[in-house]
Amino acid sequence: MSGGQVSSGPGTDDVGADVDCGSAIHQLYHYLDGELTEQRRSEISEHLDYCAPCASAAGFETELRQVIADKCKDHVPDTLMQRVAQQIEAERRKQVDIDPEREHPE
Repeated sequence: MSGGQVSSGPGTDDVGADVDCGSAIHQLYHYLDGELTEQRRSEISEHLDYCAPCASAAGFETELRQVIADKCKDHVPDTLMQRVAQQIEAERRKQVDIDPEREHPE
């Protein structure tokens, strides 16, 4: 196939045939986040099975997400969380002082 479109494999010419590389990469984040319909997820999954460049991009993104998740496991001190909560509350109060209608919108 041409134009970056990859067949879904032998005997499945119609399944996933509308998934080209641009479409697969464009929807990669939605695919990895589980935000696609089952049908579209299946089509992209089949595309990734037969398209090495797109599969490589998906693999890289998956690994990157894992590294970020591992690094974000640091414990935030309770004092920091309290200070942030206080700052948020102070900002909310300022907004209410500026526009009293925000406290009790009707």
